[in-house]
Amino acid sequence: MLRAARLVSLAGGVLSVLVLSKVHAAAIADPPYDLTGGPRMWWALSYIALLMLTTYAVGLPDRPRTAAGALWFGLIACAGAALGVSVIQLVVGDALLPRFVVFGSALLDAPIQVVANLMARDGRSREGNRDRVLLVSSRVERERLLDDLRMDVERSANLVRSMERVDATPSPGDPAPIVRAVAESEATLVVLDRTAQADERVIAQAAELHEHGVRIRTLEAFYAGWLGKLPVSELERASLFFDISEVHNSRFARVKRLMDMTIAVPATLVLAVLIPFVAIGDVVANRGPLMYRQVRVGRNGERFTILKFRTMRPDASDAAPGADEFASRAASWTQADDPRVTRFGGLLRRTHLDELPQVVNILKGELSVVGPRPEQPHYVAELSDKLPFYNLRHLVRPGLTGWAQVKYGYAGDERDALEKLQYEFFYLEHQDTTFDLRIMLRTFRSMIGGEGRGR
Repeated sequence: MLRAARLVSLAGGVLSVLVLSKVHAAAIADPPYDLTGGPRMWWALSYIALLMLTTYAVGLPDRPRTAAGALWFGLIACAGAALGVSVIQLVVGDALLPRFVVFGSALLDAPIQVVANLMARDGRSREGNRDRVLLVSSRVERERLLDDLRMDVERSANLVRSMERVDATPSPGDPAPIVRAVAESEATLVVLDRTAQADERVIAQAAELHEHGVRIRTLEAFYAGWLGKLPVSELERASLFFDISEVHNSRFARVKRLMDMTIAVPATLVLAVLIPFVAIGDVVANRGPLMYRQVRVGRNGERFTILKFRTMRPDASDAAPGADEFASRAASWTQADDPRVTRFGGLLRRTHLDELPQVVNILKGELSVVGPRPEQPHYVAELSDKLPFYNLRHLVRPGLTGWAQVKYGYAGDERDALEKLQYEFFYLEHQDTTFDLRIMLRTFRSMIGGEGRGR
C-alpha cells in the first residue's frame, strides 16, 4: 500500500499536467496545436518534474498525519511548483505553458495528494499490524528498542510481546515457551538478540516457527531493515564484519568523488553570489567576522578547518584550537535552539545557508557531500576513549550531510553522539551511490520542511 501511495502521488502530477495540456491543445487553443510536436511538451515535462520535487520536499505522501494536513501541504507544494514554473517562464520570456495548465494542474493535483496520503497512512497502519514483533532479549535491549520504535522508522512495527532468554528456555511444564507466546500474541516476526541466538534451545523453537511461516530475524537485521541503524549492542562486533565501499571499492570511491565535484563546482558559483548579501546582513544584525572557521577531524584522523557563515555572537563562538578568528577554548555541545545564535544567524541556520561555504572544503577534498559529520578533535578524543570502535567513522571522508543527520539531527550530548553513531555505522555498511542519492533527497526534503539539522 505504501508503494501504491507513492505511485499515486507521482501519477497525480503526471496525469494532471498531461491531461490538461492535451485538453488545452485540442479544445481550448485557437488554433489547436500538436502537444508532442514542439517545445510545449518539454515545458509540460519540466512542470511535472517540478511538481514531483515540491510534493516530495513537503513530505508527501508520507509525512502529514491528517487529511487536512495533507491537503494543506498539497496546496503548498502545488502552489510552489506553479509559482516556480511561472517565474521561470517570465525570466526566459517563453510562456508556452498556458496558465490553464499551470494553475489547473495545481488545483487538480492537490486532492490527488490527499488520496495518496490516505493510502500511505492506511499502509503504515497495515504494515504495523502485519509486523507484530515478539522480542527475545534482555530487559535493557527491550527498552532501547521501544524508544527506537518511537522515532523516525523505515518500516512500521508493533512490539506485542517480549521475553528474556531465561523465560524463552523450555522447561518440563512449558516445552516451547516461544511457540506458545507467538500463538498468544499473534506475533508474525520473532527477533532474537545475541544471547538468544547462542542458545540452541531458543534456535530450535525459532526453526519450528519458521517452518510455520513466522519470520525470524536477528536483532541486528531487524534494526537494519526496520530502523535504518545498528543496535548499540552490536556496534563494536559489527564493525569488524563488513566492507566499506569508499575504502574497499576503488571504482565507487572515484564515482563518489566525481559526484562531489559535480555538485561543488556550481555550488561555488552560488556561494560567490551569496557572499555580498550575507555580508550586508552581518552589518545589520550579525556584526563580526563573515566566516566561522573551526578545526575538525577528517578522513584517517587528519585535521582540517571547516568553513561556515558565522551564526553566533563572536564572543560566544565555540571555536576550537587552530581556528583563525576566535579565541581558543573548549567548546560546548551546540543545541538546536542555541541562545548564542544571533537573529540573522538564525535565519542562515533555518535556511541552511550557513553550511554553503563548506563547498570549498569539498573542492579541496576535505569533505564529501555525503558522509559522517566531522567532529572537533576534543570530542573525537573523548568519544574514542569511551567507544573503542568510534574511529571507524574516520576511514571515509566526512560529509556535508549524512544518514545520521537526516534521521536524527542534532547531537546535543554524548548519548546523542552514540545514537548518531548507530546510523553512521549503518551508512558505512550500506554505502553505495543509490544510498548517497537517497540521503541527498532526504536532506533536500528536511531543508525545505525546516526540520532539524546536524552539528
